[in-house]
Amino acid sequence: MSETQRKFLALPSDQDATGRTFGPEELEHIAAVLKSGTLTCTKGNYTKNFEQLFARLLGSKHAHACSSGTAAVHCAIAAIDPEPGDEIITTSITDMGALAPIVYQGAIPVFCDVDPHTYNVTAKSIEARITPRTKAIIVTHLFGNPCEMNSIMALANKHNLPVIEDCAQSFLTSYGDRYVGTLGAIGCFSLQQGKHITTGEGGVCTTDDPELARRIYLFINKGWGYGDAKPDHYFLAPNYRMSELQGACALGQLPKLEGVVEARVRTATALTSALTGVAGIETPRVTDGAVHTYWKYCLRVDDNLIEGGAVGLGAALKDKGVTCAPRYIQKPAFRCQVFRDQVTFGKSRWPFTLATPEAVDYSEDRFPGTFNALQHVLVLPWNEKYTQEHVDYIAEAVKSAVAQCTRANAHA
Repeated sequence: MSETQRKFLALPSDQDATGRTFGPEELEHIAAVLKSGTLTCTKGNYTKNFEQLFARLLGSKHAHACSSGTAAVHCAIAAIDPEPGDEIITTSITDMGALAPIVYQGAIPVFCDVDPHTYNVTAKSIEARITPRTKAIIVTHLFGNPCEMNSIMALANKHNLPVIEDCAQSFLTSYGDRYVGTLGAIGCFSLQQGKHITTGEGGVCTTDDPELARRIYLFINKGWGYGDAKPDHYFLAPNYRMSELQGACALGQLPKLEGVVEARVRTATALTSALTGVAGIETPRVTDGAVHTYWKYCLRVDDNLIEGGAVGLGAALKDKGVTCAPRYIQKPAFRCQVFRDQVTFGKSRWPFTLATPEAVDYSEDRFPGTFNALQHVLVLPWNEKYTQEHVDYIAEAVKSAVAQCTRANAHA
């Protein structure tokens, strides 16, 4: 293949059909739902069937589908049932969808630092944030690489704290002989457009605890006890139900998940092999005893060798047709205006009015790993439609961009 042809090689995108696995299976299920005329999951069977199969695949006793990954996190927090002002420890590198539910339930998100090479929270960083007000811990298995769950669970058990696993980016990610989402008290998954499988929007909660499962189910359904002898709205809760159309799509997507993960792991492993030893970049670190399932593929860029660091290398890659995201979320979550200025309900600042000064201390010196991680990370898109040709193209582009930025650095 000539250089001109390589320059314009189109990479599959998870934002359209080029990077997705939709086919006749989804269409058949969706058509059956429309033909039935039953689009609500309280009356239909597609969402229920998806829940049962998803739980079986993960090895979880219970799975409840909901309207989004954000809703899944909200359901998990509501199941834990914090009192106003309780603290929930979470990561400083995450999406707002994993944080807003904490505040909506009247709890205080307490951000902890991350390992600058894995981008994940650690037992050590979590322990530094535990106080008598701590109600729960949320761990995010970022990019498809699991946190060090043995040490985290030992710490959580020591303090009798439930662990909520944010698995939005980590379908079938394994840690030891178990999948993430089955290690803590509750697992939360997202079926948003860019995830391993998708229904456009959607989420799932998993748990082995029947009481937590019951509260999750009720929270999804406005607190209403469907099937109870004398149902009522038992507590304050929204409508977070997944529709039967989403359930039908999910039922078509689920059997493809293992193949999706296998393809992502295979091509990501090939790229790591091609880039190992390239000066100035570090390929993804995989947690010991784990399988990384590569929602995205991350490079760590040495700004002592690469001119402009992750931003400079990212610009060079984009010029070669490889889209990428230097710094991932650009700034730590706690620097978003909602937390920085405590913009919540009207002008009340609630529930931050209940917080201790330490809980909302976002001083930079408390988060060295976070700032280090965001400074050096360069996130490459990844999906199951990548082939060896795409891997070779990306590897060549990265090597060329590194050489270009290294030469620039040498002449600086």
